[in-house]
Amino acid sequence: MAQGSVQVTHGGPSRWRRRTGEYVSLAAALEAAADGDVLSVAPGTYRENLVVTRAITLRGADGVPGSVRIAPPEGVALTVRASAALRDLQVEGQDAAVPALLVDAGAPELTGLRVVTRSSVGIEVRGGARPTVRHCTVDNAAGVGVAVLDRAGGVFEECEVLAAGQSGVAVHGGGGPRLERCRVHHARGAGLSVTGEASTLEAIGCEVYEIRGAGVRMAERAAGRLSDCRVHRVAADGVTLDTGAVLALDDCDIHDIPENAVDLRARSVLTMARSTVRRFGRNGLSVWDPGTRAEAVGCELQDSTGDYPAVWVSDGATAVLASCRVHDVPDALFVLDRGSCAEVTDSDLSRIRGTAVSVSGGATARLDDCRIREATTGAWFRDHGSGGTLTGCAVDATATGVIVTKGADPTFEDCAVSSPLEAGFYVSAEGRGTFRHCRVTGSGGYGFHVIDGCRATLTRCHTERCARGGYEFADGGGSGHAEGGGPGPLSEGCTSDEPVPVRVPGPAVAAEHSRPAPAVPAPVARPAAPLPAPRRDEGSARPPTTVLAELDALVGLESVKKEVRALTDMIEVGRRRQEAGLKAASVRRHLVFTGSPGTGKTTVARLYGEILASLGVLERGHLVEVSRVDLVGEHIGSTAIRTQEAFERARGGVLFIDEAYALAPEDSGRDFGREAIDTLVKLMEDHREAVVVIVAGYTAEMERFLSVNPGVASRFSRTITFGDYAPEELLRIVEQQAEEHEYRIGEGAAEALLRYFRSVPRGPAFGNGRTARQTFEAMVERHAGRVAQLTNPSKDDLTLLYAEDLPVVP
Repeated sequence: MAQGSVQVTHGGPSRWRRRTGEYVSLAAALEAAADGDVLSVAPGTYRENLVVTRAITLRGADGVPGSVRIAPPEGVALTVRASAALRDLQVEGQDAAVPALLVDAGAPELTGLRVVTRSSVGIEVRGGARPTVRHCTVDNAAGVGVAVLDRAGGVFEECEVLAAGQSGVAVHGGGGPRLERCRVHHARGAGLSVTGEASTLEAIGCEVYEIRGAGVRMAERAAGRLSDCRVHRVAADGVTLDTGAVLALDDCDIHDIPENAVDLRARSVLTMARSTVRRFGRNGLSVWDPGTRAEAVGCELQDSTGDYPAVWVSDGATAVLASCRVHDVPDALFVLDRGSCAEVTDSDLSRIRGTAVSVSGGATARLDDCRIREATTGAWFRDHGSGGTLTGCAVDATATGVIVTKGADPTFEDCAVSSPLEAGFYVSAEGRGTFRHCRVTGSGGYGFHVIDGCRATLTRCHTERCARGGYEFADGGGSGHAEGGGPGPLSEGCTSDEPVPVRVPGPAVAAEHSRPAPAVPAPVARPAAPLPAPRRDEGSARPPTTVLAELDALVGLESVKKEVRALTDMIEVGRRRQEAGLKAASVRRHLVFTGSPGTGKTTVARLYGEILASLGVLERGHLVEVSRVDLVGEHIGSTAIRTQEAFERARGGVLFIDEAYALAPEDSGRDFGREAIDTLVKLMEDHREAVVVIVAGYTAEMERFLSVNPGVASRFSRTITFGDYAPEELLRIVEQQAEEHEYRIGEGAAEALLRYFRSVPRGPAFGNGRTARQTFEAMVERHAGRVAQLTNPSKDDLTLLYAEDLPVVP
């Protein structure tokens, strides 16, 4: 029953019909109304299933949202089958099997409606209907917010999906709505979902956020265009395209995405113009599979929050970037797998923590007039079949400008590398490459460093102000036609402003030139790839006695100190024997650290690296700490690349792998951790003098880890066990912390601390030294709360910690 009345104003031309009628139910009013009539509904709840079949106006009498509720116990609450106008109504469906509001014919105007329901769909448009929907809201915690299907369309202006148990807006079956200045949020499925051939969506000035699924999902040959839209704070990918979907993004902002910001697969096509992608957890743009293509013009990808490349192209896909900026990301562009291709023109890649451009697995990359700045490696062509061209590109302020390895064969023309810490162009491990009219300026190493018998071709290249020399062709590294004018033959037309002589091609090159090779000094052991981080300044290493004294000052760890001293003594004596012309025993320097968390494993690893550097065993002695997440990728081939790059960052120092057993889970299946282990074992063998590897973790788990690969255990010289701290040692750590921060342990506090540490549960979560430090921080916090109440505290009040400042035993 209605709790109000319905007033009908007839709009017929005959004077006798211009009268007002009062009806006690909406159904009766609708039956009596004719086209053009206005039905004003008094406030109340109407538990009727309404069907509008005439071009009437149905509105709430007072215009107050929510005052007129249409809420039948079952079925579709409101069905519209005519070009009617509905305003200021609240529709409440109670039937989970049907929509709350159904529009299946005509071109009605819906204004100011509130749909609050737990139905299959909040508003469903089908059957060729073309409604205009303005200022409406949908709250449907059980199903889809708005669905447009079966060749229907319509315009939605300034509407809002407040919540949806599935997708916020779903388009399929050839539907094609237009959304203008709409907001979709708090959906448990996708924000906008468009599927099926001939299904389309146009969205202008819309916002999609707080979504449990993807922000925008296009699939099965659907098409769409988003202009001036924002997609942010979603739990899955920001925008995902699959199975032949086509999407254009213009002037859009996609940000705060924990997964891929934009992900394309299975022959989908994306065009993106003047859009920004920022704060993404995985790839900013990932493109997969043959026939899949992404084009970005005037776009910006920035501020990655994860450890993945900003742009990922693999499995035969293509990505085209023009006038784009990529910055503040771990890696800028990774192109993998045969058939994959990236084309980049007039773009800036800057502030890259790892590699700006990486090409592997037979992929190709073409860069024209691009600028790469502040990266560990500017461009790295990694393996056989990988290639492409760099034309007119500038690489500045990198550790290494360009690396070519393992049979890769790219071409560089009119490229300039300036101020690299190491080599400008580095070719090793059977890499090739053609270099025409390229320039290296201000290198901290060589301009062109070609080793391992690689067959690079240099034509009219130039170097200047390179610290170690313009060209280094070790082991027959260069090819080309030599010219006179220098102390030895260079590649064709190449010049150098360095005052020191350049190394000349070895025997392989001499044979090619048909002239005797000059004498070349015996090759010196060199790293297989350049150092990616700044080198330690000469004279900056502390003497070993100083570092060992710092080790001795650590609380506890007596057996650990003894082991480290024995190992360093062996290394030092071996070095002195070599200086005396005697044979030195081979000492494997890689170590296994076992023990509970917080027992000082990382601290000892850092000091161990510094000791080895002070003894001249390592070049720098720096520590690079990684874990599974830093080494294991999510795609085939990416794990080996990550592991190699971590190893390169540690070159000249210590690679510390915490919780190493996580690389070999007990139920591994197809886990890529095994690939990281296999890659690491080979790198440790191939570059045994360049990096010390320390693996760490719980004792039992590390025993299992060492049994995974037959080569793993043989690579480590010894296992050092870090025991848990005794209560007295934990007390000493607190005392050290207090002294360092200018606090004092007050009377009775030391005894209370001992009792506290004896009673703290020592389960898996016990943090040892970390627990001691956290206890000190808790005491300082409680001390502050106590002293803040004093009007004029003394110096003792400000510095003394008492038993009452101790936290409660957890």
